[in-house]
Amino acid sequence: MKVLLYTEGEKVVGKSGLGKAIKHQMKALEVNYVDYTTNIHDDYDILHINTYFPKSYEFAKKAKKKGKKIVYHAHSTEEDFKNSFKFSNQISPLFKKWIIKCYNLGDVIITPTEYSKKLLESYGIKKKIFAISNGIELEKFKHDKNKGIIFREKYGYTKEDKVIIGIGLYLERKGILDFVKLAKMLPQYKFIWFGYSPLSASPIEIRKAVTTKLDNLTFAGYVEPEMINCAMNGCDLYLFPTLEETEGIPIIEACACKTKALIRDIPVFDGWLTDSVNVYKAKNIEEFKDKIIKIVEGRLPDLTQNAYKVAVDRDIKNIGIKLKEVYTYVMEENNEKVK
Repeated sequence: MKVLLYTEGEKVVGKSGLGKAIKHQMKALEVNYVDYTTNIHDDYDILHINTYFPKSYEFAKKAKKKGKKIVYHAHSTEEDFKNSFKFSNQISPLFKKWIIKCYNLGDVIITPTEYSKKLLESYGIKKKIFAISNGIELEKFKHDKNKGIIFREKYGYTKEDKVIIGIGLYLERKGILDFVKLAKMLPQYKFIWFGYSPLSASPIEIRKAVTTKLDNLTFAGYVEPEMINCAMNGCDLYLFPTLEETEGIPIIEACACKTKALIRDIPVFDGWLTDSVNVYKAKNIEEFKDKIIKIVEGRLPDLTQNAYKVAVDRDIKNIGIKLKEVYTYVMEENNEKVK
């Protein structure tokens, strides 16, 4: 059994969460000794396709005609397409129709969470859908004080500074507007946002937010994963005010690093991230402000040991086992072991 991992536009998706998810797939298959290739000219039994661009669709159609089994990985939904760039809300119905057309080419579909699985089912997709996390490399993301020191030295923070980090592209749905508002509301803390996307495609509100000049606010741009690791270990709080996700890899990385985390209370996190158990959640800007102060000042219990269990469950070793089970199911459709 050989798998072709297909990704279109690697340069475009490489610095996004999708790019990270694809790298995790490769590593997950390697550690579980699953034979795979990324060369479209190699022979293969299963096409595992990660993108929904036109060439991806055409490649999947040709593979289907050749009798290849197709696993379509549904990383995107209409819901997380909205509030992404100029006019994304207006064209989201067309985007929904397109991804349904793509995903229906799959013999089965994989998506990161039970939440995104329910969304796809609500679209009327009848194919079997597996909810499998994008996972993380637990060996790389771990609690390390020395990495935290590297982060603080690089960005000029003292030991006394209370530092809050955010991660994501310059998208409204990532909660970047609230991140900037909170920096204005809490000048006693340092705020730094990692991630980048071209502002030419961003609505004016996002452009204004990203160019905001505050003494306690930094937009660091895109950095390599190792610096994100350092930031997770050196900050006082990881703030994830996202409005919509299919999963959200950085929150799993925060759990792995035993970093205190505050996230928005949205459906995608239901069932695996629980308020006051392994993370803290907030519904609005005032709740965010109140809980930031209480977490940073140590007025709320430390939940990081409980959070670490979330990361362990989503280690790529475990993800690779689940992917292998899906591949086996596709090759032997009467296999009842996969649930």
